[in-house]
Amino acid sequence: MKHRIRMLIVPVVLLIASLACNLPSTVNSTPAAISTLNALYTEAAQTVQAASTPEGSATPLPSPTNPFPAYPTATYFPTSTSAPVVLCDAAAFVKDVTVPDGTTFGRDVNFTKTWRIRNVGICSWTPAYALVFISGTGMGAPTAVSLPGNVNPGDTVDISVNMTTPNSNGHYIGYWKLRNASGILFGIGADASGAFWVDVNVSGPVYTAYDFTANYCDATWDNNSVNLPCPGSQGDNRGYVIGLNHPVMESGKTEDEAGLLAVPQQTWNGLIRGTYPAFKVQNGDHFRALVNCQYQAYPCNVFFRLDYQIGNGAIHTLGQWHEIYDGQFYPVNVDLSSLAGQNVKFMLIVTANGSQNQDYALWVGPQIIRPGTPPPTSTPTATPTSTSTPDFPLTQTAIAQTVIANLTATASAWTATPSPAP
Repeated sequence: MKHRIRMLIVPVVLLIASLACNLPSTVNSTPAAISTLNALYTEAAQTVQAASTPEGSATPLPSPTNPFPAYPTATYFPTSTSAPVVLCDAAAFVKDVTVPDGTTFGRDVNFTKTWRIRNVGICSWTPAYALVFISGTGMGAPTAVSLPGNVNPGDTVDISVNMTTPNSNGHYIGYWKLRNASGILFGIGADASGAFWVDVNVSGPVYTAYDFTANYCDATWDNNSVNLPCPGSQGDNRGYVIGLNHPVMESGKTEDEAGLLAVPQQTWNGLIRGTYPAFKVQNGDHFRALVNCQYQAYPCNVFFRLDYQIGNGAIHTLGQWHEIYDGQFYPVNVDLSSLAGQNVKFMLIVTANGSQNQDYALWVGPQIIRPGTPPPTSTPTATPTSTSTPDFPLTQTAIAQTVIANLTATASAWTATPSPAP
């Protein structure tokens, strides 16, 4: 580009020079000559400017006026829409005939769940189709229940399943779908992939099957080296355990429920452990307690742990909870159902997290909770001494004869036998 500009400038300069040489050599130039020269300079400058302007950057010329009016922009509409997806097997939930969501039952209660379902596919359902359990809580129901008869497209069917509530309080949901004769699952929703469900709450009475606080001196307490006395003595560097009727929580609240103050050995990662006598666990049993540090034990930093042992076997851990002094407590709830039917030795353990410094750990209300009502306590009843009663009323004569006979017998028993004379 610079080369092209240079080539244009050279002839223009030569033209100006030749004109200047042909001008009169007089000192006073005429105005006409000057104006002619200025015009040549102006023309040359414009030529150079036009040549130096980059290509494509020149100001466009105005376009001629269009004498014809512009037509409006055409709007195009689709001539057809995509056809809706048609499924062979598809269902729609109509209603819960029985057991609406959130129904509350007691534990181990039998009930029947019935759904009303509509066939919204194009294929008929036959008794070869079935309702099947997918996930969640089965509640003792069979894994599959056959449909009671044929269900044509557009028809509804009531499908019932017999169930039993779990043996523990809580909120339970079980998810179900339909299965066709080829074993393919389908359900509800736009793509027939959604499940429908049964949703119940289980609630019932519970009682304390074992109280760790009330029986804490039945346990063997140790610090992993030596056995400790029970109850312990406050300030014992070996560690100690003391029962408290009204422990004071980190928050400053005094609890009505009794608890245990367990202080580990005064050493790095010191420990205190209580091993309780074997206890037979039943299905539905739960270990419950509140764990925290004692009020104003600001440096407290401990681990609570629940271990167990069956016979002389290995020791296993059911749970561990880290506690520092933060004004809060942690509720412990451990399901023991996996140990049902076995005699289990439970162990309450507290370990210092590093150096032991005011690690005053509280087990508040440690208990094994069992669903149901407590069995009746048998109380021995005194048996009165039986007195023989005659089968007929005695007359005055009979009474008198009886008294005389008794007196005679008594007198005979006390009559001294005379010694023989010498």
